[in-house]
Amino acid sequence: MATTIPSTAKKTPITVAHGDGIGPEIMDATLRILDAAGAQLEQERIEIGEAVYKRGLTSGIEPSAWESLRRTKVFLKAPITTPQGGGFKSLNVTVRKTLGQYANVRPAVSYHPFVATKHPGTDLVIVRENEEDVYGGIEHRQTANVTQCLKLISRPGCEKIIRYAFEYARANGRRKVTAFSKDNIMKMTDGMFHAIFNDIASEYPDLENEHWIVDIGAAKLADTPEAFDVIVMENLYGDILSDVAAQIAGSVGLAGAANIGESCSMFEAIHGSAPRRAGQNMANPSGLLLGAVMMLVHIGQSDSASRVHNAWLRTIEDGVHTYDIYEADVSTRKVGTREFADAVIERIGERPRTLKPVAYRTGAVMELGLRSASSPAPRKTLVGVDVFVDSNAAKADALAAQMAPLAGDALELVMIASRGTKVWPGGFTDTFTTDHWCCRYLPVSRGTMRHEEIVALLERVGRGGIDFIKTENLYDFDGAPGYTLAQGQ
Repeated sequence: MATTIPSTAKKTPITVAHGDGIGPEIMDATLRILDAAGAQLEQERIEIGEAVYKRGLTSGIEPSAWESLRRTKVFLKAPITTPQGGGFKSLNVTVRKTLGQYANVRPAVSYHPFVATKHPGTDLVIVRENEEDVYGGIEHRQTANVTQCLKLISRPGCEKIIRYAFEYARANGRRKVTAFSKDNIMKMTDGMFHAIFNDIASEYPDLENEHWIVDIGAAKLADTPEAFDVIVMENLYGDILSDVAAQIAGSVGLAGAANIGESCSMFEAIHGSAPRRAGQNMANPSGLLLGAVMMLVHIGQSDSASRVHNAWLRTIEDGVHTYDIYEADVSTRKVGTREFADAVIERIGERPRTLKPVAYRTGAVMELGLRSASSPAPRKTLVGVDVFVDSNAAKADALAAQMAPLAGDALELVMIASRGTKVWPGGFTDTFTTDHWCCRYLPVSRGTMRHEEIVALLERVGRGGIDFIKTENLYDFDGAPGYTLAQGQ
C-alpha cells in the first residue's frame, strides 16, 4: 500500500508541456506519481510543438510560453515531434539555446537482472555540451551539388561544459572524467575542446581524467561501458553516444535527462514522441519520470525525488514492465502506461531489495553556479582570404587560369581546394571534385592585408563572371594561424 505523504511544504512553480505523440500519456502518468509522492509543485501548463507549428508559428512556441519559462525557471517537458530532413526546426534545440541550457546531463544505469543488458556493470553519466557545434543549424545550399553545415565551438562554451563535468563528478562522488573528441581531424574546433579539457583537468587532482578519440572511445563505450564514469563531449557526439549508452544499459526508454542553465533548466526523457504508439496506453513513462526525479533534486525536493526513484526501482524489481522491456522469463506482468504508473504509486514508501536504493541529499541541486573564465583577447591579424566559388570548371587548372589573374598586384592565388582537398597547384586527376571550390589568396609579401583589398578582390571576381558564394578571412592569433591547411597542402 502506498504511503500517504502530507502536503504542507510551499509549492514550487514549474512549467509543464505535455508534448506530442506519446507525450500526453507519459506526462499524465509522471505527474500522478509525483503528486502521490508528495512533490510540492505548482504547475503552469503550456502548449508547444506540432499543434503550435500548425497554427503558423514557425518557432513552435507561443510568446506566453516563453514568459512562463522565464518566470518559473523550471521546465518539465514531454517529447515533441521534429520532422526529419525538412520542415520546422527542432524546438528542443531552440529552448536549450534560447535559455542558455548549456549542460545536458544523461545518466545511463543498468538495472540487471530485471532489465536485459549485456553490460550489467553500466553506471555512467554523459555530460553533453548543449548550445554549440553543428546544432546551431546554420546550413546553406551553396551550389547545385554542395550544402554546408557550420560547426561552431567557442572557448567559453568549452570551459563551461568541461568545468561542469568535473564539478558534477566531484559533487556526486564520481571518480573519473573522460573527454571524447576528434581532434586528430578537426584540429581547431575539437583541438580547442581537448586543450581546454587538459587545462581544467589539472585543477581537479582528486579526479582521474583521460581523453579518447571519439571513434575508438565509442567502440570502448559499446564494449566496456563500466570503464567510464563521467564522459564530457561536444553536442553531436554527446547526443549520439548518450542514446547508445542508454540502450547498452537496457533501454533508451528508461533514460531521463536534465538540461541545466544559469537561469532556467529543462527536464525530459531522451527518447522521441513515438507517434505510432500514441493513444494506445503502451508507452513506458520511465524516461520522463526519471527526468522528473532530476527536476525534484534540482529544485531542492530531494525527499520526494528519493521516494519516487525508490518506488520506481521496486516496481522494476517486482517485474511490472511495459512492453518495451518485458521479458517472459524475468517480468511478472506486462502493463500499459496507466497501469505502470499505478504500480509505482502503490510502492511509494518502499525501497528496492536487490537494486541499490537511492538517497538524494537534502538541498542538493544540479546547477553548480558556474561562470566561464575571462581571458585576455589575443592579437588578431588579417593575413589572407579564402574565396569560395561556384564553378563548373572541368579541371582545377582551368579554374586557376581564371582566378589567378584576378589577384591584382598585392595578392596571390596560392591554392585551390575542392571539399577540403588541395587540387591546385600540383593536384591529382584522381581527386574527385564538384562545383564547389575554395580559392586561397595571400599577400604577395606574406604580411598583413586590409579588408579593402578583399573588397577589391571580390569586385574583380564579380566582374570576371565568377559566382563567389562566400569568403572566410584568414587570421593569425598571437602569431599562430587561425586556419587550417587543405588536405595535401
